[in-house]
Amino acid sequence: MANRWIGVTVDCVDVERVAAFWSALLDREPGPTRPGWVYLGRHDDPQPRLVFQPVATPKEGKVRLHLDVLVDDIDAGIAQVVALGGRPTGERHDYDEGVVVVMEDPEGHEFCLSQFY
Repeated sequence: MANRWIGVTVDCVDVERVAAFWSALLDREPGPTRPGWVYLGRHDDPQPRLVFQPVATPKEGKVRLHLDVLVDDIDAGIAQVVALGGRPTGERHDYDEGVVVVMEDPEGHEFCLSQFY
């Protein structure tokens, strides 16, 4: 059997809050989980799962790995993130093929919203 990427794990102080943010943003329901953790998706889903694990300390510094989220409309995507409790970082990159805006979830985990033309 070949190796297969099945998920990304995010350390969180408030697992329920951060998982609810990502569940709403990506329209993914929680799957089977273990106490104190939240999993979005299942092992057999076509997309990798997002796993939220509890930690005692908040994030410090810039993360070295982040998610890229494709949106149809960058302004609507930014508004959705803000309505869900996230925030823009102020970093935006406009390219010939589209735009990328760096955002943060409620605990400050960076991710990119991307719109391609």
